[in-house]
Amino acid sequence: MRGMPSIVPGAEPDYYLVINDFHDGPSFLETDLEKADLDTIIANLIAGEYSEPLRVIVANPQTGRCADVSHAVASDVLRRLELEGRDPPEHLEAFIDAHVGPDRQLTLRLAGQAASAL
Repeated sequence: MRGMPSIVPGAEPDYYLVINDFHDGPSFLETDLEKADLDTIIANLIAGEYSEPLRVIVANPQTGRCADVSHAVASDVLRRLELEGRDPPEHLEAFIDAHVGPDRQLTLRLAGQAASAL
């Protein structure tokens, strides 16, 4: 995460990039490196800045690390929405279903309903 200081002096931050489906093929979205941190990407996903997100990739040029973090990002989006008492927006349903699964959403909603019934 960019918001957390590194214990390595001068360490390059991780950059998060979204692959979006533009119906003529998937493509990385143009992203300002200053806005490619995890928190901004998650906020942009929730806000609908990406029409049809397919994957989220993390890259760190200094370490050579590159990984698909779609599952972790989709889980974090769900967690944040749950804390706000919101259902996933329609534009994120396919992304969340693909990386976390539709049963996870139902489980979270049922758990919230069961807790409120107590």
